[in-house]
Amino acid sequence: MFVAAGRKTRTLFIAVVFILPIIITSCQGHRIKKSTFTNTSDAENFAEKLEKIIKPVDTIGIAKNPHTTNEYMRYVYQVTDYQSVWMEHNKPGKAATSFLQELEDVSSDGLNPEKYHLTELKKLLGVVGGSNTNNMDSILGLDTMLTSSYLAVTHDLLFGEIAPKLADSLWHHKNDSLFPGPQALVHIDEKYIPLNDYRSTVPTYALLRDEYKLYSDLVKNADFKNAQAKVQDAKSGTHDTAMQNAINYIMKSEVPWMDVQSNDTMSDEMQTIKWYQTYMGVRNVTGKLDTGTINRLTITPEQQMQKLQANLERVRWMQKDFGNLYVVVDVPLMELFLRKDGQTEMHMRTVVGKPERQTPALDANMANVVINPPWGVPPTILKQDVLPGITKSGAKYLAKKGLKVYDHKGNSIRAGSVNGRNYKNYVYKQDPGDDNALGYVKFNLPNKWDIYLHDTPHRGDFVKNYRALSSGCIRLQQPQELALYILSQLEGKRYTQDRLDSVIDTHKTRWEVMKTKIPVHIVYLTNFEDTTGKHLKFINDVYGRDPLLISLLK
Repeated sequence: MFVAAGRKTRTLFIAVVFILPIIITSCQGHRIKKSTFTNTSDAENFAEKLEKIIKPVDTIGIAKNPHTTNEYMRYVYQVTDYQSVWMEHNKPGKAATSFLQELEDVSSDGLNPEKYHLTELKKLLGVVGGSNTNNMDSILGLDTMLTSSYLAVTHDLLFGEIAPKLADSLWHHKNDSLFPGPQALVHIDEKYIPLNDYRSTVPTYALLRDEYKLYSDLVKNADFKNAQAKVQDAKSGTHDTAMQNAINYIMKSEVPWMDVQSNDTMSDEMQTIKWYQTYMGVRNVTGKLDTGTINRLTITPEQQMQKLQANLERVRWMQKDFGNLYVVVDVPLMELFLRKDGQTEMHMRTVVGKPERQTPALDANMANVVINPPWGVPPTILKQDVLPGITKSGAKYLAKKGLKVYDHKGNSIRAGSVNGRNYKNYVYKQDPGDDNALGYVKFNLPNKWDIYLHDTPHRGDFVKNYRALSSGCIRLQQPQELALYILSQLEGKRYTQDRLDSVIDTHKTRWEVMKTKIPVHIVYLTNFEDTTGKHLKFINDVYGRDPLLISLLK
């Protein structure tokens, strides 16, 4: 570890650090110079005081691994030769004022500004910004606290407050962003990088922030609270004009953009209730003021904000930018969106893993489209489904399911020789065909959990509202339409429905390897946008993952 021992040693450190391939890029190989103080002695005084309290940092360690806020802060000051980051001509600069204004707004990200010392920073800014400021200790305190706060909040905005694995063992998304916060401070005299540059550009994130602001306002809305108190009476069967007014007030406050148009088939009241049920996660969308809807009407804004906060955190766990072309599957919503250049090109229902076989959250690139895919039984299904069938009916079960048995060298094995004791010695495959578990089309996403998108012979499941019914993989409502879009529109191949039908009719497997990079994001968000991309839905927590994350964020 480098140990600073005076101005000469610090200069040597600067020269060395700029040739290291570290996270923070070099500053063109020279020491940063800024007009932080008009008096040279003040600059020297600041540097000497700071050097005494800032311990040296292991720059090689920072180059290899993420580090703490304090270590990043120490790095920034060493690179800048222990100069002030935030002062300009003896006063807090414009960057300091801008940062504090922006820091208040992180409450809409579900973050607490006081975690980053907002109130204390305001007080110090008032002291240091005074007309007769010459207290170097106050300047030092303000400068280091601003640096520490900026590094902490930008890191939280980019990566999240907590480690994903603490909250969700099935969260496998990569956030491969580099942390530019220290570099931004090293170059702050050239350009201040605002907090918004660290926020996710995934469309869901901005909608979550807007919804969080809406409920933040409702928390302070006495009329809304009174209306919710009135609706509590509905649980005991009381329904009067005042009650109906309260219900309408709540619905229009939470879904202010609902579009109710008078018509002969459905009353305005029923339309309003259906809108509310659809966007607020009421399981049965009936248009009637049933028990589930009444219960939903009494959920407090504070509870809604906790759910939104959890999903803001989940989005921060993912890549900052999904790019111009991607597929996203939201597991709780049980729907798929293919987006290109900011537009939804395809949307469909999906079937996801049942609660006892949950679909993990992950990201992977689509590698190929398989027409007439064979199916090999994975270990979980082999143990939980196939073994009981073999134990009960033996060869009859295998024949009914269309499963053929092979040894690990690929040699065919007589089904009658398989039993509950030796079943692990073999592999089980299903030939392409009408009854194949994967249907006619499969979309491979290489990943170690063997999760992929596929067709299914069980088409009746897509009309159900609750579709957590698979063994973990994602079943698609419109797999052939997706295949045709990818192969013809994106890959430029001459695929039509007639050609696809002809290939399917052969019952022979055909692999279409893709040149186009299509990232697929399988996410677990209990708030997600509707098909317009303009409004947010509240969704049932199908796997019960919200409570732990909410408790950790508290």
